[in-house]
Amino acid sequence: MTEQRLYQTIAARIRALIESGDFPPGSRLPGERDLADRLGVSRVTIREAEIALEAQGWILIKTGSGVYVQPRPATAPGGLPDVTAFDLTAARAVIEAEAAALACAHMTDERAAELEGLVQAMSDPAADDQAALDADRAFHMSIARFAGNPVIEHCIEEIWRMRYELPRVAQVYSRVCHHDWKARADEHSAILSALQRRDAAGARAAMRDHFHRLFEAMLEATETEALAEVRRRTEVDRARFLAAAGL
Repeated sequence: MTEQRLYQTIAARIRALIESGDFPPGSRLPGERDLADRLGVSRVTIREAEIALEAQGWILIKTGSGVYVQPRPATAPGGLPDVTAFDLTAARAVIEAEAAALACAHMTDERAAELEGLVQAMSDPAADDQAALDADRAFHMSIARFAGNPVIEHCIEEIWRMRYELPRVAQVYSRVCHHDWKARADEHSAILSALQRRDAAGARAAMRDHFHRLFEAMLEATETEALAEVRRRTEVDRARFLAAAGL
């Protein structure tokens, strides 16, 4: 997974402010200078972030007038729902845990070997983030296929679409998955071990444990980012006070 460029990170932070209601639909965003001070970056970075957000339909840039928040479009038929990474992970803990339990009834030595190869691929320290992510997805989709129910397989395919295609979901996952490859590999090994034993209860529990740990890691990462934002704002406010007081 390639490192996110600064303007993409800032675009995500502005988008989060829009979603939280700080900048409601129809409102005008603060000027580039104010946003740059607030977020601790240059005006050039703000401008790049706004161009990205306009391309995604979040804002409208009106030359000579300002930047305005666009109304949130309704989900189109065949589109994806507006969910958080936490919503998605909670759903995965239910759906994919049952898929793992069902897959035990259809497990063969060949299928177990296929899953073992994928665990080895995602455990390889020399593999880049994208290769590990590809192996991770293939592991989960293989289990969905082995469950023997096309509805479950379709549901998990849509879950992975949300994981990749919803920007704020992808952002939260990327913050966690880049740093936890060892834990992720161990958890997938535990799932594989239960599947190899054809232990439905064990496979279900191992999959739930995997998503519980992921959920906790995402909470920690989100809290850390929120604290960093508070510190950034405090430093900006302190600098403004010292400047105004001539200190």
